[in-house]
Amino acid sequence: MKLNLKNPLVFLDLETTGINIVTDRIVEIALLKIHPDGREEERDLRINPEMPIPEHVSKIHGIYDEDVKDAPTFKEVAKTLANFLEGADLAGFNSNRFDIPLLAEEFLRVGVDVDFKKRKFIDVQAIFHKMEKRTLAAAFKFYCQQELVNAHSAMADTKATYDVLKAQLDVYEETVYEDNKGVKTKPIQNDVSALSEFSSYDRNVDFVGRIVYNEDGVEVFNFGKNKGVPVEKVLREQPGYFGWIINSEFPLYTKKVLTAIKLRMKD
Repeated sequence: MKLNLKNPLVFLDLETTGINIVTDRIVEIALLKIHPDGREEERDLRINPEMPIPEHVSKIHGIYDEDVKDAPTFKEVAKTLANFLEGADLAGFNSNRFDIPLLAEEFLRVGVDVDFKKRKFIDVQAIFHKMEKRTLAAAFKFYCQQELVNAHSAMADTKATYDVLKAQLDVYEETVYEDNKGVKTKPIQNDVSALSEFSSYDRNVDFVGRIVYNEDGVEVFNFGKNKGVPVEKVLREQPGYFGWIINSEFPLYTKKVLTAIKLRMKD
């Protein structure tokens, strides 16, 4: 099934030095942009992470320090990548929990401000896990009836994710989904907004879920002693809490969101 798009949709996959969103870095980024008219553009870049790649990680994705020592740093390619992503929604496999948060950190780290909040996010893994609960290789075999060759190659995984989403639209065209409240919907629609909503597990304000929306749509903290307490209430009554977060090892994007809320309170 051809994707029904209003905006370009960029499928992405990252290979990194590890899985810590705050401290790890990108070593390869693959982007596949699908335009509303069906035209496709690809970008596949090796990145010098400016830190050693742990050997056990290199054994997974096959990228070693020697492979990226002459590659550009993220800072050197950040503006080009931001331009490629301009005006596009984003999709990937486990992208809501890993690829997009880590990419946002990389942009913020080098001072390139990409407004991810204006984008829709489709996480193909979330759709797959809610419907079938398996891995990308299994998803590719299940939906596309093919073996995934070169798994953990960024572009192979990116293209496979794109193929899986198109196949999901065909397989679940008539499927009705019942959520945990018993509400029946048809979430697998050829529509980016519907797919984005269905592939989201949470109501995060930041990417990693340190701040979330409660049932009333109010931003609340989602950790520690202030879990469930509105952010604005904490900032008013515990002024030192803001400084503690800003000066601690929280993701840059979490700090950006918290700062925006604090500034909004002054208006």
